[in-house]
Amino acid sequence: MKPAFWARRAHKWIGLVIGVQALLWMLSGVYMTVVPLDVIHGDHLAHVHGTPLPAQTARVGADVLAARYPQMESFRLKHVLEREVYEIRQGKQKYLVDAASGERLAPMDREQAIALAQSLYQGEGEVERVEWITRAPSEVKTRPVPMWAVHFSGRGDSTLYLSPDSGELLARRHDLWRVFDFVWMLHIMDYENRTDVNNTLLRVASVIGLGFALSGIWLLFYSFGKRRSA
Repeated sequence: MKPAFWARRAHKWIGLVIGVQALLWMLSGVYMTVVPLDVIHGDHLAHVHGTPLPAQTARVGADVLAARYPQMESFRLKHVLEREVYEIRQGKQKYLVDAASGERLAPMDREQAIALAQSLYQGEGEVERVEWITRAPSEVKTRPVPMWAVHFSGRGDSTLYLSPDSGELLARRHDLWRVFDFVWMLHIMDYENRTDVNNTLLRVASVIGLGFALSGIWLLFYSFGKRRSA
C-alpha cells in the first residue's frame, strides 16, 4: 500500500483520539486569554494597603523581641485592625505580638476575622457566612491551616481566606477563579492536583498531537504534488 494510505489512516485515527483534547486546549486557552489575570487573582476584591506608621510610637525593640522569642527568625511591623503589631516568623509558623507590650496575641476569633475581612473587601455584598477551616478545600489546598473563610453575598460567591495567627490574607477566591482553575486542569491534563505541567498524560497527548499535525502537513504537500502531476 502507498504511504499516503497509511498517512490518511493515521491522520484520521489520531484525530479521533486527540480531537476532543485539542478542542479543550483551544477552549480553555480562549478563557485564559480573555479574562485578565489580575481579575482571576481577585485583585479587585481585596487590597492590602500599607498603612504609614508613626515614628514616635512607643514600641518594644528588636532586642526585647529576641530575648522573649529566641526562636524568632525575622519580624516586621504592621497594622492589624487599627493595632500596631509585630509579625514574628519562626520556621513555617507566623504569629502576632503586640508592638507596645511585646505580648503574644491570641489567634483571631470569629468577630475579629469578620472585621478584618470587611476592612479588606472591596467588592459588593455583605458577609454571608464564616467558616473555621481545619482541612483546606481544594481551592486553597496549598495554604496553611487552620484558617478563617469569610464568604460574601452577591455575584461571584467571593471568599476571603485569613490566617488566624498572622492576620494575613491567604487567598481571594471567586467564581471566575474557580472556572479558571477548572479549565486550567483541562488544559494541563492534571486531574488530581491541577499543578503539574510536566505530567505523563500531557506529554503523551502532546506527542500524539504533534503526530496529527505532521501527518496533516505531509498529506497537504502530497495532495498538492498529485494535483501538479495530474
